[in-house]
Amino acid sequence: MRERLLRIHAIDAGILYMLGSALISALNGAVAKILGEEMSAMEIVFFRNLIGVGLILLALRHTPPTLPGGRLPLLLLRGLFGFSAMILFFYTITTIPLGEAITLNKTSPLFVALLAFLLMGERLNRYGVAALFIGFTGVAFITKPLGLTIGYEHFLGLLGGFFAACAYATIKRIRDIYDSRVIVLSFVGLGSLIPALLFLLAPWVEVPQKLAFLFPAFAWPKTAETWGLIAFMAVISTLSQWLLTKAYSMGRAGIVGVVSYTNIPFAIGFGWMLGDPFPDLWVWTGIGLIVLAGWLLKRS
Repeated sequence: MRERLLRIHAIDAGILYMLGSALISALNGAVAKILGEEMSAMEIVFFRNLIGVGLILLALRHTPPTLPGGRLPLLLLRGLFGFSAMILFFYTITTIPLGEAITLNKTSPLFVALLAFLLMGERLNRYGVAALFIGFTGVAFITKPLGLTIGYEHFLGLLGGFFAACAYATIKRIRDIYDSRVIVLSFVGLGSLIPALLFLLAPWVEVPQKLAFLFPAFAWPKTAETWGLIAFMAVISTLSQWLLTKAYSMGRAGIVGVVSYTNIPFAIGFGWMLGDPFPDLWVWTGIGLIVLAGWLLKRS
């Protein structure tokens, strides 16, 4: 009985952490959309993560980690998956409407549930299968399938959702051996080093136009307003990643993953404040289906 109560408490705490992460993540997307008018997606990723590294190092200096570690390849893999998901996410934010970019990224919890079933042995009964079907249907309604053409940018958005799911699944494998701050450090650390390397290579490589966003010319931000937005985004992004890591560490991947879909209505609200049209019936229907999917997945 006591173990059951502790398990329920862990799931509930994971849901609360994910709700906080989803709200802050949506705000982060809105800030990135604004910054995308002056900077490349790779520059946004670089500065956001570089400041995040400093914040995490300060936190670790204040309170050193106590967990033993010992799975460095998995830790680095989490960071690589996280960087891949982030650059694709920010690129889609700068090239397609914010609502579409957020929705495509939010395919990640569905991929998480599948990966949790296939790789981690988490149960996926008929309720879980139905939840995945309904969840993907809800995403289709939100992306307005009758009018949306899946182009290159939309494909990259879906690919970013898959990489994000891989990152979340990796968290489940290392949650008991690495402090959550160390896990986040692997993400923001590689998210700073890889862009720096790509900036250095940019003048010396020629790539197809569709991959040019990976090798942009580097330029320092020129205004105090831009620096302020970068700093703000770095702080809230690091906080969102910490909350997300705690969520997946404390709750079942499938349940917590579906809760992260609350990012969509949060993003709709921020998008509306930035001038996006108010959601139509298709969008609200999709949100309702996603909520139903979360309820079914919780029953599973």
